[in-house]
Amino acid sequence: MFKSVQLILDDSFTIVNQHIPLLEIKKKLNEYHFVIVSGGTYLIIANYEKSLMNLGDDSIPINNWLEQLHWLPSSVISDIHGDGTVDWRRPVLVKDEKGIVGVLSSEKRMEMLEDENRQISAYFQTLAETINESVTAVDQVGRVVYWNTTAEETYKIKKEYILGKKIGEHFRDESIVLHRILNEGRPVRGQYHRPDKDTHVLINASPIIIENKIIGGVATEQNITNIIRLNEELDSNSSVLVQKNSPFSTMVSESPKFQEALKIAQKVAHADIPIHLTGEPGSGKEMLAQAIHYGGTKAEGPFITLNCSVIPPALLEMELFGFQKETFTAEQQTLQIGRIEQALGGTLFIENIDKMPLQIQGKLLNYMVDHRFYRVGGVEKITSPTRIITSTSESIEVLVKEGHFNEQLYFHLSVITIDIPPLRTRKKDIVAHIQNYILEFSSKYKKPVPEMSSETMNLLVNYDWPGNIRELRNTIERLVLLTDKSVITDEHLPDNMKSKLTVKQTTIPKEEIVHLEDVRINSEVIEIEEALRKTYGNKSAAANLLGISRGTLYNKIKEYGLN
Repeated sequence: MFKSVQLILDDSFTIVNQHIPLLEIKKKLNEYHFVIVSGGTYLIIANYEKSLMNLGDDSIPINNWLEQLHWLPSSVISDIHGDGTVDWRRPVLVKDEKGIVGVLSSEKRMEMLEDENRQISAYFQTLAETINESVTAVDQVGRVVYWNTTAEETYKIKKEYILGKKIGEHFRDESIVLHRILNEGRPVRGQYHRPDKDTHVLINASPIIIENKIIGGVATEQNITNIIRLNEELDSNSSVLVQKNSPFSTMVSESPKFQEALKIAQKVAHADIPIHLTGEPGSGKEMLAQAIHYGGTKAEGPFITLNCSVIPPALLEMELFGFQKETFTAEQQTLQIGRIEQALGGTLFIENIDKMPLQIQGKLLNYMVDHRFYRVGGVEKITSPTRIITSTSESIEVLVKEGHFNEQLYFHLSVITIDIPPLRTRKKDIVAHIQNYILEFSSKYKKPVPEMSSETMNLLVNYDWPGNIRELRNTIERLVLLTDKSVITDEHLPDNMKSKLTVKQTTIPKEEIVHLEDVRINSEVIEIEEALRKTYGNKSAAANLLGISRGTLYNKIKEYGLN
């Protein structure tokens, strides 16, 4: 394997024919380390064997004397690394295209093998310490023979406490994984494992096989604890993008195509069927999914999201269906509830479902049939009637045709498909969205509602918004948060946006800008009407709910002509 290992040959030798008398052999052994007797086979006599030669008659041919001693012939090799059938009981001859070049003794061969072993060990240890994953190597009985520094840091177990011990003494489940590959000889790829309640890892493991015999195994474990925690943090910080009491009013639009999409969404919100949403990234798919949830029969249940593009594929199954590790006692078992169960009685919004591996797509299809599933590692079938809304940034029909998406799952998910047009195709909507977000974030950060100059509004309307609604929303939040003046001007815009903005010849008509006040009034009217509905017309209670005085409420009811 490592041909850089120095070949330790002895070139102090002479070749004689088999009929030379024994006396001549004795003389040559004083000059050379080896005498090679040729004649059909090669017989090698080493100078340290000269005492045997002294026992024979000097005149007898060497061939006859060696036959009396039952002298073993020597092997001849040309490749030291292909010497599997060599008889090392006698020194070995090494030859090349020119002939015999030296003699290799078994002792020297052992030195070479030890040097090769040191090199292999050095390469393995350097590799194991270079990668950022925990590395465990065990022998055929599961005894730990290697444990790298990352493993020490991950599991807080020093090498001296685990080397030479069976892996099962420290990790019951880890033992099962490595023992399985030792017994079955099949590798493990991307298996989720939770050695303790605070650690999450993905395991890759392979058996070490020599001549069809398993002599050990190596496992690498990627610590994904931080990924899990970040994902949980993102979930806990996810915000509601619509008004729960009037979700579809948040999604204002003058685009006929978008209005048609909203009409379909409002109709199917009360029907317990899967819905598939398509549209460019940031176009408002999650917002529409929330509007369908809060505007339908599932409004009282939870709204849970699962983004397939940000969760490692090996974790998706566990995140979707949950994880269960059975132990001898119920108190010690590990249980992690998946998104489907978290959304029980509500809605699970699966974003970028086209990024879900085919294997998990098949399991999701089985769930779609009868709303029952198994947790990862569990044996009990769980029933969880949850509404499923999915999304992709592009049509998945092409993926179906290419075999990259489960066709039957596609048929189940796309009973109703709603396409959201990009923001750049509905310029008139930008004005209304901007005003809505100014009101939202002014309230959130408890700041006076700023105005926006017509020049700045014109710049924003003529911007292409590659990030669609998401980019627009984030931009307005930044402007409201960082602007202390009463009017937002183009000087407050982010530098990266300024470099892309170009003012077109067409500008926003004044009546469009006046429309901003109409949007604000409409939003306020909806809030007042909803508060009155919840309090069954009790104006004092409604005023408390709105956080305003009863006199202010009476004035607004009169101003807006509300009954």
